[in-house]
Amino acid sequence: MNKQIVQVLEGTPVVPLVQADRPETAIQIARALAAGGLAAVEVVFRTDAALECLAAVATDVPEVIAGAGTVLNAGQADQAIDAGAAFIVSPGIDADTVKLCQSRSIPVFPGTITPSEVMEALNLGLSELKFFPASVAGGISMLKAFGSVFRGVRFMPTGGVSPANLAEFLQVPCVLACGGSWLTPASAIASGNYAEITRLAAAAVAMARQVRG
Repeated sequence: MNKQIVQVLEGTPVVPLVQADRPETAIQIARALAAGGLAAVEVVFRTDAALECLAAVATDVPEVIAGAGTVLNAGQADQAIDAGAAFIVSPGIDADTVKLCQSRSIPVFPGTITPSEVMEALNLGLSELKFFPASVAGGISMLKAFGSVFRGVRFMPTGGVSPANLAEFLQVPCVLACGGSWLTPASAIASGNYAEITRLAAAAVAMARQVRG
């Protein structure tokens, strides 16, 4: 795993999801998040324009590290890396995707929710993993159980993380960072209220600093 990415997530352990239909919108979202103090963003492959949005953020918003999320296969990962992705996040674990990222020296966070999946990831040489969907896969209690068994493995829980439970997630020793879409609400994006996104980002950063020091 790329140490620089891990160090960034250790310093600012919140990764917002960026979903947009236009590159210009993705740029504005990323800039608003950066203004709130966040250092990395995950541009999710959930729209037809996702690849263009990722490339735009990677090129035009150098103040954040741009990664690609919801990457489902090695082909998508390859395209995302060519577009400037500095890291790859997948909802599940796929050996071909992991190996492609490793061959290109790009950090990859595959999704895991079972001990068998964590073991598979470990056997592929990974020790930083996504935990998704966190809220319906056991949440904090499951992460604590994983932490007691898989020493040295750290997780990025995503799915159900919110301002109400962010601090509790970040208090779990095996949590590297938390991902979430609460920082980029669709209503704020639709109305062009990027100040609200900055406010939410700043609040998340403040909470993370309070918990992590």
